[in-house]
Amino acid sequence: MSLLPRRLPALLAVLFLGAATFALPAGAQEASQPAEDVNDPLEPVNRAIFWLNEGLDVVILRPVAEIYKAVLPDPAKRGVRNVLQNLRSPLDLANQTLQGDWEGAGNVVKRFAINTTVGLGGLIDVAGEHGMPYEYESFDQTLAVWGVPEGPYLVLPLLGPSSLRDAVGFGAEFYGDPVSNLASNNDAQWFNYTRAGLNVADTRAGYIEVMDDLKRNSFDYYAAMRSLYRQRRDNWVRDGVLPPPSADLPDIPDYDAPAGK
Repeated sequence: MSLLPRRLPALLAVLFLGAATFALPAGAQEASQPAEDVNDPLEPVNRAIFWLNEGLDVVILRPVAEIYKAVLPDPAKRGVRNVLQNLRSPLDLANQTLQGDWEGAGNVVKRFAINTTVGLGGLIDVAGEHGMPYEYESFDQTLAVWGVPEGPYLVLPLLGPSSLRDAVGFGAEFYGDPVSNLASNNDAQWFNYTRAGLNVADTRAGYIEVMDDLKRNSFDYYAAMRSLYRQRRDNWVRDGVLPPPSADLPDIPDYDAPAGK
């Protein structure tokens, strides 16, 4: 069997999660950036892919997310999110270690140990309730810490807003995720498909209202998403630490990270 079909469930597990969904409050204006700073040399192609992805969202993702949100009570959705974050622990640990953040790496290990045991396999975020909040880490962040520039802005089919650096990081995690690899190597494809479906449904369900507001209040929906994507990636790379006062960066909203990405 070829490698790609075996890894298809793992790919689905991060579908649409490389493009974290962003939101603005009703009536808000999209963050402005000078035209020379948008870093979007492939804009015509990116816009075409963006609207193709938007069509798929309208036809498939949003309806699935609405059903998920209506059927599952809030405690159940929190449990799903906690499990998904717990399953990402090996990737978070690897990235914290590669970044030289030993305190963060230790926090990942403690969270995984506590939530996997006392938290019933990660269903309950016991560690978070005791002062150890979840911290999302990606290989894109690791590359940024190593000094790799983000490269041009990209919109990937199905995956959405990205950059050259982010796309490389996504590919590395796609092939290196030990949880997905373990399931694939033991013919447990059902596990990866289930994880994929829950990742997509939970992520999209959390942004139904705010994304509707963003569409209604954006003069250019594509440009708003591009601006917010770049702001959020910058915030993740800096681990939420504010830049020096002299840095020419827009204000960055504080949103929760998705479980898969």
